[in-house]
Amino acid sequence: MSFYTLWQQQDWDGLALAINSKTEADVRRALAKPKREWQDFLALISPAADVHLEAMAQASMALTRQRFGNNLGLYVPLYLSNLCANECDYCGFTMSNRIKRHTLNEQELDAELAALKGMGFDNILLVTGEHETKVGMEYFRRMVPRVKAQFTYLQMEVQPLEAEQYAELKALGLDAVMVYQETYHARTYAKHHLRGNKTDFRYRLETADRLGQAGVDKIGIGALLGLANWRVEAAMVALHLDYLQHTYWRSRYSVSFPRIRPCEGEGPGPVSPVGERQLLQLICALRLFGPEVDLSLSTRESVAFRDNVFALGITTASAASSTRPGGYAESSDDLEQFSIDDGRSPAEVAGAITQQGLQPVWKDWDRAYSG
Repeated sequence: MSFYTLWQQQDWDGLALAINSKTEADVRRALAKPKREWQDFLALISPAADVHLEAMAQASMALTRQRFGNNLGLYVPLYLSNLCANECDYCGFTMSNRIKRHTLNEQELDAELAALKGMGFDNILLVTGEHETKVGMEYFRRMVPRVKAQFTYLQMEVQPLEAEQYAELKALGLDAVMVYQETYHARTYAKHHLRGNKTDFRYRLETADRLGQAGVDKIGIGALLGLANWRVEAAMVALHLDYLQHTYWRSRYSVSFPRIRPCEGEGPGPVSPVGERQLLQLICALRLFGPEVDLSLSTRESVAFRDNVFALGITTASAASSTRPGGYAESSDDLEQFSIDDGRSPAEVAGAITQQGLQPVWKDWDRAYSG
């Protein structure tokens, strides 16, 4: 069994109806519970919950402080390559875009790592386009140990791999993997993923299962908000999270909330736009559903929004992000994957976190303290 089996049992349109049918009484019951179930989460993301957003935010903040203290972790993405063998119409790296392609070599990587260490980071997210032959396991075997030698916590966001490959990378120093389904709606998924291995919906959906089987410390999931009904996407993310926590309980989990951003090429507009108020509702609902889950917010979002929600449920955030290969040691003219909104320096983001009464933390969990 994998999550795919549970996914097959869900009715997308029925879920949309169930969420929209939730009442204020359902929301109040969910807020009053000490522990919420999936049906409570559906109430908390429903239109009926909008008038209770203040109460949700206060409860979310209290749970976050109780579980995580005043800490807010900072990480930085490092794009190793923009090579990609997939056709995805919402991504600047899509294979049909006529752009300059670049993959960092060892010397370029070392320069980038030195620049990031100089900024204070000790938690790094390695990102690539999905190109298994040129940016695959052979490349990762060379690069992961070089990064791990300098960074305490190493995350990756690359193409889905097999469980034994994740286990090998874990032995080389890998701590966490982010793998976003993009959309849990199969027809919408097929519409936006036109060529390449990423067209395999089931294989991508089962990636988190393979990560759990490999015993990876942290598994990150999420949906690209805007491709389909965002409330149903959120319901599927929460269902996926619940399944993973019960099945692979030795791993920790994180949820991210990426919204569609402008990119090179035509790109789709959001079918189900998610405003900042709705995004806040989703963040608070996830915190109330999963008090122990890491909730992450990227530089896709605006300065004002990030500063306002840091204290309400977020536990990790990126800073100073470049979404093109390199770009930290020296300026790069390589195409960015998508545009960012919060362009502040790490020190400025850390200062904003401090102004919220929080403590910026530059590293994640140290393996020396685990079982």
